Amino acid sequence: MESLEAYPILNFAVYFSFACLTVSLFAGLYRLLAGPSLPDRIVVMDLVASLVIGLIITYIMLTGQPVYLNVAVIIALLVFMGNIAFAKYLKRRIDL
Repeated sequence: MESLEAYPILNFAVYFSFACLTVSLFAGLYRLLAGPSLPDRIVVMDLVASLVIGLIITYIMLTGQPVYLNVAVIIALLVFMGNIAFAKYLKRRIDL
């Protein structure tokens, strides 16, 4: 794979996306700590996981090493399973 330095606009886009994802990640972490309720915090945890996956994908674009794609897929699967578990917990809590 060719280096990103050969494409200055793509290089700028990757670093700009790193910056935007990082700022969004810190905003999400703040909201996670200050969230008023448990469902709000779960939604923010999904957001943080999505932002981490975005950071991993931009890192893959920067380095050209697709081996980290497996990590992104595993994170996505774990978040999905966590959402299912949380939905079952909420359903059980509402039925009581």
